[in-house]
Amino acid sequence: MIPRTVAAWLRPYRGRVPGASVLVIDQGEARIRIACGCADLEHGEPATPATNYRLASLTKQFTAAAVALLVEDGRLGFDDRVRDWLPSLPGAVAPVTLRHLLTHTAGLIDYEDLIAPDTTVALRDADVLALLEREECTYFPPGTAYRYSNGGYALLALTVERAAGMRFAAFLRQRLFTPLGMHGTVAFEAGVSTVFHRAYGYSRVGGSWVRTDQNATSSVLGDGGIYSSIDDLAKWDAALYDDRLLGAGTRRILFTPATPTDDPAVRYAMGWRITGETWWHSGESIGFRNVILRHPRRRLTVIVLTNRNDPQPYPMALAIAGLASG
Repeated sequence: MIPRTVAAWLRPYRGRVPGASVLVIDQGEARIRIACGCADLEHGEPATPATNYRLASLTKQFTAAAVALLVEDGRLGFDDRVRDWLPSLPGAVAPVTLRHLLTHTAGLIDYEDLIAPDTTVALRDADVLALLEREECTYFPPGTAYRYSNGGYALLALTVERAAGMRFAAFLRQRLFTPLGMHGTVAFEAGVSTVFHRAYGYSRVGGSWVRTDQNATSSVLGDGGIYSSIDDLAKWDAALYDDRLLGAGTRRILFTPATPTDDPAVRYAMGWRITGETWWHSGESIGFRNVILRHPRRRLTVIVLTNRNDPQPYPMALAIAGLASG
C-alpha cells in the first residue's frame, strides 16, 4: 500500500507522460518500490523499477568510488597531483590534486563555457581534457574555495583509465557493477554499449512534452554518463553499509564533509553532499532530474529517478523520507 501523500506526489507522473521510479529502503527492506508514467513516450513504454535513467551527476559518487578502489589498490593516492596522470594539463593546474577534484576545490574553468556555440558533435571525457589544456588560469588557487566542477570529474575518469589501464566504463563494470550485481547499470558509450530498459529524457515545451534526451555534454562519462535503475541502486545503497566494495576507512574518507558549498546548509564530501546526518546528491541533465537521499543512522534511503526536465525531485525525496521515518 502506497501512502496517500506519496501517491499525491506521484500524481503528475502518471499516465502517458514522462515518468518516475521511486524507492524507499528502510532497514534494508524496500518499503516503497513504485514506477509510473512512461520511459518512452513515443512508444508508450511504461516506466518500471528496472527502467534505467541517465543518472547525470549521481554518477559522481561512482567516479569517486572508482578512484577510491584504486587508492585501496595502491595505484592512486588522494593527494596525487592530477598532472602526474594527465601531464598535458597547463601549469596553472600544477597544484591540483585528486582530492581537490573530488571535493570541487580545484578551481578549474568550467568546460561547458569553453564549448563552441555551434558544436554538434558529442564531447567525451578526452575532449574535456583538450578544452582545459588551453586554460592557463583557474578561478582561485586550488584548495582555497569551492566551485562545483563537472570538468573535474571528467579528469578523474581519465585518471582512472590511466591508472587502471582500461576504459573507464570497463573499469566500472568490472570493479563496481558486476561485483554488486548491478547488471542493468552501464556507463553508456554510443556504439559500444547498450542501455536496456532505457528511459528517454523529455522537456516541457509550449505545453507539450518534447524528447530532449542528449546534448553536447551527455557523452562525458565521469561527471554524468551512467544509466541505472532504482533496483540496481538498491544494491549500491546496500554496499555502502559494509566492506563488500570499499573498506570502512575509505568509506569514511568519501563521506567526510570536506568543504562548505554555496549553500550554508550543505557541505561537500567526495561525490556526496552532506546536510546534517543526510548524504545526498541530485542529478540534472537535459531531460532528467534525479536524487538519492540517504540517512545512514536510520538506515533510510529514498531514490527518485525521473525522465523530465521539471520539477526537481529533492523536495519529493525529503517529504517521502519524512513519511518513511514515521
